Amino acid sequence: MRHRVAGKRLGRSSAHRKALFRNLVTELFRHEQIRTTEAKAKAIRPQAEHLITLARRGDLHSRRLAARDVQDQEVLQKLFDELAERYEDREGGYTRIYKLGPRKGDAAPVVLISLVE
Repeated sequence: MRHRVAGKRLGRSSAHRKALFRNLVTELFRHEQIRTTEAKAKAIRPQAEHLITLARRGDLHSRRLAARDVQDQEVLQKLFDELAERYEDREGGYTRIYKLGPRKGDAAPVVLISLVE
């Protein structure tokens, strides 16, 4: 039973999963949309939303907390300058997931996770 067990493991070790989430979130902020599996998109959504909330706060402590996950300085700069400004009046719900259908090779459900305008 999985009572009181939070998060999806995705068949990876904790270090591999942490690196995967960091890379996916960084690429989401860089390109503003990425195509991935439904499970991965649902797993990174809370992390992406939290990072945008940190960027909206905009202080030094928030920048350092965000820099733990977004290790590309250009993307971090974009997050705190462009994206924080874009979402300053929005209370949440910064991402949207569109279902694209099954992947050709293994029929995994593929989605497009994007930042809302």
